[in-house]
Amino acid sequence: MITSTELPTYGDSENDRFERDGYVRLGRLLSDDELSSLCTRIDDLMLGDLVIDGIEFQLDGDTGRYENLSRRTAGTSRRTLAYRRIDKLHHDSLFLTYMQHPLFREITRRHIGEAVSVFRSMFMNKPAHGGTELPWHQDVGAGWGIDSNPTTTVWTALDDATVATGCMQVVPGSHKLGILNEGHYASEEDQTTHCSFEKIIDLEARAGEAVLIHNWMLHRSKVNRTAKPRRAFSIAFMDAATKSVASGDAFPVIFGKRALTPQIAG
Repeated sequence: MITSTELPTYGDSENDRFERDGYVRLGRLLSDDELSSLCTRIDDLMLGDLVIDGIEFQLDGDTGRYENLSRRTAGTSRRTLAYRRIDKLHHDSLFLTYMQHPLFREITRRHIGEAVSVFRSMFMNKPAHGGTELPWHQDVGAGWGIDSNPTTTVWTALDDATVATGCMQVVPGSHKLGILNEGHYASEEDQTTHCSFEKIIDLEARAGEAVLIHNWMLHRSKVNRTAKPRRAFSIAFMDAATKSVASGDAFPVIFGKRALTPQIAG
């Protein structure tokens, strides 16, 4: 990774912007070589040239509509670069190393504490000339099936995210509204009230740039209209005491006692 002398810090001014807006840019945390390595790893996984137990895949749909997506599978179902998402990448040593970046340790210590787990470690993809439109939503709710709602996600661009490629759109400050409903997606009434045109910004980002996002901030994304993919990696950090409602199980520990190490990941 880019050397520590070049890394930004997460101090009071960055935290104040996060608390005010619901997001803050963390800077470019991946070098060109590291970006290339992560993208090559993703391609190898999608094409089945590398198989790692525990990683899950979801193919992109043909309609661009979220409700038409297929279920996630425990492995690749065909050789293609058109997978929409790949989950549980903490099983991969390369991605786990990035997830345990010193800056993320600094951020999670401030917002969560010493013992930190991860709800999802997810690659997201809008393939060239396609992808799926994601409606206005908050990253919370009963659909997540956990006993508390996390607030701290780090999103990293693996390609330049632009308006043309379907970058994230956000409503700054909307995290202060609290959880609008337990269904994850914003109702038409809430969209009309809180997501008017003048409140929305396009959260464009350079490849390798990371953004800290409050899970409760309203956001969405559209399809990719270009000939290049728009890929990203999202990490949802949370208190290690968080458990699955269905099973009572805890989640993979990233920081603190019994944290995962790249040596035992795939």
